Amino acid sequence: MAHDHDHARGHTHDHHHHHVVNLEEMNGAFIVGIILNSLFVLIEVGVGVAIHSLSLLSDAGHNLADVGALALSLFAFKMMKVKSNERYTYGYRKTSVFVSLINSVILLVSIGAIVFEAIRHLFKPEPLPGLTISIVAGIGILVNGISAMLFMKGKDKDLNVKGAYLHLLSDAIVSLGLVVGGIVILYTGWYVLDSILSLIIAAIILINTWKLLRDSLRLSLDAVPTGISIDNIRNVALKIKGVKDLHHIHIWAISTTENALTAHLVLSEGTTIEQEQQVKHKLKHELEHNNIHHITLESEYDNMACAEENC
Repeated sequence: MAHDHDHARGHTHDHHHHHVVNLEEMNGAFIVGIILNSLFVLIEVGVGVAIHSLSLLSDAGHNLADVGALALSLFAFKMMKVKSNERYTYGYRKTSVFVSLINSVILLVSIGAIVFEAIRHLFKPEPLPGLTISIVAGIGILVNGISAMLFMKGKDKDLNVKGAYLHLLSDAIVSLGLVVGGIVILYTGWYVLDSILSLIIAAIILINTWKLLRDSLRLSLDAVPTGISIDNIRNVALKIKGVKDLHHIHIWAISTTENALTAHLVLSEGTTIEQEQQVKHKLKHELEHNNIHHITLESEYDNMACAEENC
């Protein structure tokens, strides 16, 4: 059986080139996002402590978790560029998967803290300056809105970028809620609203985090990445002339942006070596358009008895 590790080189190179350009852009986006959000956290904490506003403090917690998430994602991007070596044959690309897993766990912990404080304050609301809350939250809409825009372009290409984008977008929405809350407090003196808002913030973080946790857990366990189906990949192969079957298909994520596949390719009897190479080249080209970048194929012929049980 011929083993084939050739990666349809020219084509793979092109695909990688696009990734690198995006990494550079994203690098800048992460750094700007981290700086803007860190400054905003300091403002929120300062004002929140000064006026005893729980919703501002819980939002600061939310934003601080985001700064952590952005910093971890930036670290993951750096790790993705590290060259592979004898021991880590895929380099450190998988770091990006673990980072999004760690991110989601950190966020879950911060939700617990917010909920605990909010429930405590529900029964003993303190008077608050609504206008101050609205002004600070207004700054939050700007900071998070600008930061989210930076990740708009790359959000469909990478799980960490998508995570960053969703975090920042939800932050902007939460800030909008706080602006409204502050105005209501200002005019009605309904101070308990502060605690209610921080519980709503916790619920929003929980919904986003749950999805992030689920996706990153899946990738850590080498599940087939979201958006790729084995049936679909088999159908792509079967459309190519000379391909009889594709089985023993394994697809997993090497990082949050790159996927790998190994499979047995069954060719029709009498296929020449040259035809085999052409079929493989074509199949790899098709697979790269289906978001699979590292492809290893083993060839068999349909008249051969397959040694492994589930052929």
